[in-house]
Amino acid sequence: MFNVEDKVVIITGASSGIGEAAAKLLARNGAKVVLAARREERLRSLKSSIQQQGGIAEYKVTNISRHEEVEELARFAIDTFGRIDVLVNNAGIMPLSYLHEKKVAEWEQMIDVNIKGVLYGIGAVLPHMRERKRGHIINVSSVTGHIVRKTWAVYSGTKFAVRAITEALRQEEAENNIRTTIICPGGVATELVNTISNEEIKQSIEDSLQIGLPAEAIANSILYAISQPENTAVNEIIVRPTNQEL
Repeated sequence: MFNVEDKVVIITGASSGIGEAAAKLLARNGAKVVLAARREERLRSLKSSIQQQGGIAEYKVTNISRHEEVEELARFAIDTFGRIDVLVNNAGIMPLSYLHEKKVAEWEQMIDVNIKGVLYGIGAVLPHMRERKRGHIINVSSVTGHIVRKTWAVYSGTKFAVRAITEALRQEEAENNIRTTIICPGGVATELVNTISNEEIKQSIEDSLQIGLPAEAIANSILYAISQPENTAVNEIIVRPTNQEL
């Protein structure tokens, strides 16, 4: 029904939040999911949960900010299932701060994970997809990839970059029948807020997430994008809580 049965889907950031929800939903609909994140105990538990529900899942501990580990992840998926149909570049961090705080280490972490991690994922799967003349790359950006607010400068910058990278990828690979999708969530109740070290900002975000969507709402959008016919590419989806203003 959803055109995902037997598709091999790599999901980064699969140990919690949107990645975990997407893995469960896709597996329930017949996808073979390859789970990637740094927390092995979470991945092992998720794999077990999916298998208990009759789904197919494997995992590989992966730090997406390390190019060689992402290349190993792609090889693992091919060795295990024979191909890669979809990559969901979902992993990300959000340590918001004021620029005057000069949290350089956090800036670098966001660039390494949110931008370089996406690029490494694309680079790892693209040769395989180009050879097969088919594939689908889904990159999770954010509503803050469309708008900017104070304290969001670097995080928004990374999410604007994800949108730009994905659009260029779409243009470059359309002739190879490779689909691209940008998913831009608004407020979602996940562990992302835990990466914020500024307590004032963290509290403000936690308060705003009282209206946050469950991670399953974004998983549904990922399922929708994948489930379209091969000649149809859903290039961008924005998903907000109904009563979120920005």
